[in-house]
Amino acid sequence: MVKGKVIISCAVTGAIHTPSMSEYLPVTAEEIAESAIGAAEAGAAIIHLHARNPVDGRPDQNPELFEPFLKVIKQRSDAVLNLTTGGHPSMTVDERIRPAQRFAPEVASLNMGTMGFGLFRMLERYTEFKHAWEAPALEASRDLVFKNTYADIERLLSILSPMGTRFEFECYDTSHLYNLAYFLERGLVKPPLFIQTCFGILGGIGGHHDDVMHMKRTADRLFGDKYEWSVLGAGARQMSIVAMAASMGGNVRVGLEDSLWAGRGKLAETNAEQVRLARQIIEGLGLEVATPDEARKILDLKGGDRTQI
Repeated sequence: MVKGKVIISCAVTGAIHTPSMSEYLPVTAEEIAESAIGAAEAGAAIIHLHARNPVDGRPDQNPELFEPFLKVIKQRSDAVLNLTTGGHPSMTVDERIRPAQRFAPEVASLNMGTMGFGLFRMLERYTEFKHAWEAPALEASRDLVFKNTYADIERLLSILSPMGTRFEFECYDTSHLYNLAYFLERGLVKPPLFIQTCFGILGGIGGHHDDVMHMKRTADRLFGDKYEWSVLGAGARQMSIVAMAASMGGNVRVGLEDSLWAGRGKLAETNAEQVRLARQIIEGLGLEVATPDEARKILDLKGGDRTQI
């Protein structure tokens, strides 16, 4: 019944882009909720969620900021809710895990290695900012290490796995796949692994089609039939990577966390707009989009009724 269905994830706001980059970036709880519900209605089975300070749009992992939009999304949608444990690269692991620890979601993201996370190049494009924190935060990424040590990963797994939470394993480079293989060998993670290969962030693998092929070949060799493959492309390569992965049997992630665009020089006005573009690609290939319940079956999730949302 679910074989061959493509799971669309949508990351509605993230921590990469700042409010000055797009007037359409969701910031308040109401905006995040409405954007998430719209994405689900457009065909996203999984909604990947961050929170922001409602006054200045700064990324914030305070669970009290997550609760208002989580409850609204849960009431109005059956989508699988995926809470970040990545937060912002400048945050500590203790800060980053708080929402997932509090709400025990069906899925939490988990970054699979320490890396540079270079956002400073955005200062070449954007020079005027509404809030004082934006430009310094981008510049600070020039000298920032996104810390995800083996001890960090093991700790996150030990806290969240007993809650029945499964993971979106975010792999920004080949080494991250090997890290995940290590945890699989130790029995700390279990199939089916939901592997999100991430392309186009400075500090990780690039966004060339050869990079996509390389990550897929490596994952196939390491994990065989024990994983479900998904992709995200940062910036302008978002939809071309979606098209490539879907044609290769993969799942896809879109959303304003990863790209602000809905075409050359055109800002996406909603997350739903990007979901619809991805869905057109998928259905144009003769494939079907997975419903939330189909995604739950594919990924062996515990169900929304077993969360604390």
